[in-house]
Amino acid sequence: MKLLFLGALLGLLLTTPQGLHLTTATVTALVSQPLFVAFVLGAVARPYLPLVRRWTR
Repeated sequence: MKLLFLGALLGLLLTTPQGLHLTTATVTALVSQPLFVAFVLGAVARPYLPLVRRWTR
């Protein structure tokens, strides 16, 4: 499903000349916000972190 969305995005960028500029401006605006970058990195890393469980008695 991800590849389908990526292909659709690449097709849209190739068919509209200003699409590349708009995408670049959007990505630059999002990356310039450190809170957003930290949230995305945490969300990506979360499934790979070990689960912390309490001691059982």
